Amino acid sequence: MIDFQDRVAVITGAGGGLGREYATLLASRGAAVVVNDLGGSVHGEGKDVATADTVVAEIEAAGGTAVAEYSSVAEPEGGAAIVEKAIDSFGRVDILINNAGILRDRSLAKMEWNELHGVLDVHLRGAFYVTQPAFAQMKEQQYGRIIMTSSASGLFGNFGQSNYGAAKGGLFGLMNVLKLEGAKYGINVNGIAPIARTRMTDEILGEMAENADPSSVSPAVAYLVSEDCELSGDVWSIGAGSVSRIFTGLTVGYFKHPEKEGPISIEDVAEHVDDIRVEEDYIVPYSSRDEFAKLGPLLFS
Repeated sequence: MIDFQDRVAVITGAGGGLGREYATLLASRGAAVVVNDLGGSVHGEGKDVATADTVVAEIEAAGGTAVAEYSSVAEPEGGAAIVEKAIDSFGRVDILINNAGILRDRSLAKMEWNELHGVLDVHLRGAFYVTQPAFAQMKEQQYGRIIMTSSASGLFGNFGQSNYGAAKGGLFGLMNVLKLEGAKYGINVNGIAPIARTRMTDEILGEMAENADPSSVSPAVAYLVSEDCELSGDVWSIGAGSVSRIFTGLTVGYFKHPEKEGPISIEDVAEHVDDIRVEEDYIVPYSSRDEFAKLGPLLFS
């Protein structure tokens, strides 16, 4: 059985929804959990310490170990305080699940700048502010597991969510860099795109909501942050009984040798659009170097 004995987990936005499910599941398998939640509204307004306290009380009532933390991830000081709480309380940080989020949906033409900044501050900058001090601690320990919560809105797009989609897409980029920076320190960094009924998604899921309980997401996330999981750089779509990998593929495309055949022209591109867009014979790059590894043999063969 996969367990988390002697592991310390920090979970942001853990006062409800997905975060609560992660916290209670990891605690039930032996982890000591820092339950971070500002206790604000879905739009990021207000504050209520009872939100985190309630989850901590639930974990303790079930025989687990947890402490509450109320800082906002949207400020560097808040991110540092969250990690400090884990170290002061339990001496280490083994797991970080970046889960905190808000919504301020608006089409781009109508968006106010505060609606952009607020969403970026919580989702994207917030992940930086919490992950940096956690990453430093994990480097010292030579061990760590980090989750970035992306979204189908960021990976595929969704009308009216340019701010949210940009933030979630940015987390995909952050994950891809940190999987490389953490590799030699035993730090694995993976991403998820959850499908779950929460206060942020009630109006989006429609009929699917009935089968999209947050509890259907937490087992796969728990696996990704376990010692048993050696993956790093994966992004999984998880929810309603489904777990699937999402990846970026690089196709063979069209190639015209600049020395042997001359420079590529606009007309060359127009003529070979179908070749460029073909979805067969692709590779799944692990880093930007893989793009050069594809191009090199074409240029120097």
